[in-house]
Amino acid sequence: MDNNFFFNHKVEDRSYVSYIKREIHGLIAKTAFESMRAGELDIVVSELLSNLIKHAGGGEIFYKLSNSENNSKVFEIYCIDSGPGNNNMAKMMKDGASSSNTLGHGLGAIDRLSNFFQIYSMAGWGTVAYAKILMEEAQKKIVQPKNEIHIDTLQVCMPGEEVCGDGYQMKKVNDETQIFLGDGLGHGPNAHEAVQTAIMAFNQCTETEPTDILRFIHQKVKKTRGLVGTIASYHHSRKEWKICGIGNITTRLYEGLMSKKVMSHNGIIGLNIPAIMNSLVLSNAEYQHIFMYSDGIRNHWDLHQYPAILKFASPIIAAAIFKDNARRNDDMTLLVGKVN
Repeated sequence: MDNNFFFNHKVEDRSYVSYIKREIHGLIAKTAFESMRAGELDIVVSELLSNLIKHAGGGEIFYKLSNSENNSKVFEIYCIDSGPGNNNMAKMMKDGASSSNTLGHGLGAIDRLSNFFQIYSMAGWGTVAYAKILMEEAQKKIVQPKNEIHIDTLQVCMPGEEVCGDGYQMKKVNDETQIFLGDGLGHGPNAHEAVQTAIMAFNQCTETEPTDILRFIHQKVKKTRGLVGTIASYHHSRKEWKICGIGNITTRLYEGLMSKKVMSHNGIIGLNIPAIMNSLVLSNAEYQHIFMYSDGIRNHWDLHQYPAILKFASPIIAAAIFKDNARRNDDMTLLVGKVN
């Protein structure tokens, strides 16, 4: 799994559009994207940016280029705005539907050219949109296998920083899927070093108990600044979660709109951790979604704020929460996981 953050830009008027398009095109030009697929990607970016200006007067864009599990290139892009919004996006997705006297083909084109595309909007709140584009053709839509955990993570650096002090990783060990989310103390290069060292230790560790994994990481990061972190481990045959954290990484599990917050232990990984730690064990039959986030995301949110949001994919859920709760004065990471 790639662990790179999203680049982000504020889009305040049309003068920003050509610069962002040029930057994204330069990023893609260095990869193995075929010229036709790169051209289709350009269309998707152009339509998203155009909608951001036309319908919302501006907003934010987040994008990254990473590797899929088969080492193919993947481009992801979010658009977030606080414009007038729309309560009937299903109608707007149809060709010919427009709220601004245009041809109304934009959203349909984005959907056709993307491997995955969704948009969520509420009148008076704004809109979040997400598109994923693979090197392969758009007709190859993404299908997630059953009884597998899929996570989507929206990770953004503290403004002004070039590296992220947050980090995450997921791996399989026998019949378990383990997820790690960490936040190096502070921000910048030293925090980045701490969390990347922790990720390397997590990948090396063969333990299955979250408490033992945290102790292993603690020993490996003692020469760094230190970090806070949480391990969430899902046992596929038993269909249960085991979760343990140290410090202020927040973990929530949701059954529909009902949530349970997992309390972490006090301490700093690499400096001082409790002698006695316990994992919380929860049945996945009762909890369908897991949310893990660093303190760059405010805690005062609830899925009740977003009508019908659970009908949407994890990236849209993450974008809606991020839109309203990103502090923007620290590294920000929000991970949303679901067992398919």
